[in-house]
Amino acid sequence: MDLMQTLQLDCCTVDLRGRDRDAVLRELAELACQHPAAAALGAETIYTKLRDRELQGSTGLGNGVAIPHARIEGLNEFVIGMGVRRRGIDFKAIDGKKSQLFFFIIGPPEANTEHLKALAAISRQTSSARLCAELLRAPSATALHETFIRRLSSTPTPAGAPAAREMKLMLLVLYMEELIYDILQLLIEEGVDGANILDSSGMGKYISSVPLFAEFIGFMQSRKEHSQTVMALIPADREQRIVEKIEALTGDLDENQGAFIVTFAAHFHKGSMRMM
Repeated sequence: MDLMQTLQLDCCTVDLRGRDRDAVLRELAELACQHPAAAALGAETIYTKLRDRELQGSTGLGNGVAIPHARIEGLNEFVIGMGVRRRGIDFKAIDGKKSQLFFFIIGPPEANTEHLKALAAISRQTSSARLCAELLRAPSATALHETFIRRLSSTPTPAGAPAAREMKLMLLVLYMEELIYDILQLLIEEGVDGANILDSSGMGKYISSVPLFAEFIGFMQSRKEHSQTVMALIPADREQRIVEKIEALTGDLDENQGAFIVTFAAHFHKGSMRMM
């Protein structure tokens, strides 16, 4: 899915007026109906699906951003839009802050991977406080749409994977547990179908119990013992790009401790780590 093509100007507004979460969801459902693919469903159906999704857990990301979304029977393509309510409302966001910037995503129920990619892409773009500030200042729907499209056009979009694409197995040992969700989001955005996350630990946990190294027990225990090892198949021609994006989160791994990456040529692989 090409997000730049899917986000339609008719589905954007800077004039959301709902005073609570329910009212804003109704406005977003009506906004979605400006797209021909969603019009046949009707605003009430779309609102109900968005509301039901919110009852499972708020889609408020925090920092003033929310991404209501739903998979809807009878929809054969994605409909994505955005709206601004400068006086924020309580959207039950994870950080407790009011939400001002809303994106909605509705799509076919079977398109799980594309849905995840769209969520990851929008989430990553709106992690930029500067972009969010620009979107909130947009004086019109056209300016709002153009600002976000301009941001998307400056971000390289991964090409579709050919059938016989060369792959590599990447192992990422991560001691910075707080980054695991950012790493997984990055992989989804880069088109990686799935990954396996293993709970692991460094050698300090074990070596500190060996009598020979007794004098270093305090030193070993002061180090983080728990880690997570992410194992994923990645396209060989995107290896450097993925590593650079990971280091944008962790810092230069040749200078900073906390993570380790190694890749191997996957001469043979069978099966899949697809999430769905």
